[in-house]
Amino acid sequence: MVDQKPQYLTTKRGVFYYTRRIPQSLQVRFQSYRFVKCLHTKSQAKAHRLSLELSSRLENIWDRMRLEVLDFRTSRTRTSALGSSSVGGRDFRLSDGFELYLRLKAVTKPTGFTTYTERNQRYLIECLGDIQMMELSPIHGANFRDHLLQKELSPASVRRVFSTVKAVVNLCISERGLVVVNPFVGVYIPSVETERKRKPIPSEAIRKIQTECRSANDDQRLLIALISDSGMRLSEACGLLVEDFKLGGNIPYLDLKPHPWRRLKTKGSARQIPLVGVSLWAARCVVSSSQSSFAFPRYCSVQAVKANSASGALNKWLNKRVPTGCVVHSFRHSFRDRLRAVECPAEVIDALGGWRTAGVGNLYGDGFQLDQKWNWIKQLE
Repeated sequence: MVDQKPQYLTTKRGVFYYTRRIPQSLQVRFQSYRFVKCLHTKSQAKAHRLSLELSSRLENIWDRMRLEVLDFRTSRTRTSALGSSSVGGRDFRLSDGFELYLRLKAVTKPTGFTTYTERNQRYLIECLGDIQMMELSPIHGANFRDHLLQKELSPASVRRVFSTVKAVVNLCISERGLVVVNPFVGVYIPSVETERKRKPIPSEAIRKIQTECRSANDDQRLLIALISDSGMRLSEACGLLVEDFKLGGNIPYLDLKPHPWRRLKTKGSARQIPLVGVSLWAARCVVSSSQSSFAFPRYCSVQAVKANSASGALNKWLNKRVPTGCVVHSFRHSFRDRLRAVECPAEVIDALGGWRTAGVGNLYGDGFQLDQKWNWIKQLE
């Protein structure tokens, strides 16, 4: 029988927790000052036994980590005395890390992977400089986040950039044996809820924009017109081939499928979209006037889709024509609302927009036929 609460044990709603301060010299490795673990028991005797086991394991781990740091410092001192700077992480810069990452990872990836990774490399070196990997410290993660937010990247985009940079640093730690904490892990980035939510574009504004698109009839206005009545993502539309437009049958449609230069967001994003209204007009203009195999060659090539460039240009034009908070992606939000307004079933809406439908039952069958989708989308005209 245990008479008193053992060391490192606390309780919350009767459940025991093991909580212990991490040695100051190792806090940077854990990116925390305290280790906390729920023991999932209300038994004091069992909690006591588990705490003894955890204490023993933690002390062994901390001893090994102290030895690693000591070995590294000794090695670095010895290397410096010999006049060499090429061992381990020394003389291995951020640019070297990205080069290593692409050499090992890009072989099995689409061409856009290299372009995206190189852009993130530019962001990082623009902020930190091409410093040695061994010079990375926890403050660099926060500085890089602030740098990206100051460039007006959305929190979602910042998270994607961080995902790449974290992967690069982790690979270098593994491949080069670097004794360094990845400063891009655990950095606070505003959540989706704190982002400025994209608002749907009102139907009246959509009609006015579509009228302007018909009058201008250039590739940027055709791109806006195409997505306005089809619900496509901008990157999906930018990556289309002319042959993806199927206009010869009773129901004209888009055969949206992945291409080497443009992957689709999800498996369900591959779909056939009946073309109606202004989207059908834009599709006919693209096919009849095209001088390239790409529907929008300004924003697409065999190397990659330039969806970010398209987004910047289109949003600049849209800015004076839509309410505050609306962007080119807002057409997709409006598309869903417009289908709801005609009482289109949720499963059909998901099929038209390439949204994932919840429920195991939706994994069965071939989905909705083209004419079934057309019967609903034509009501948007």
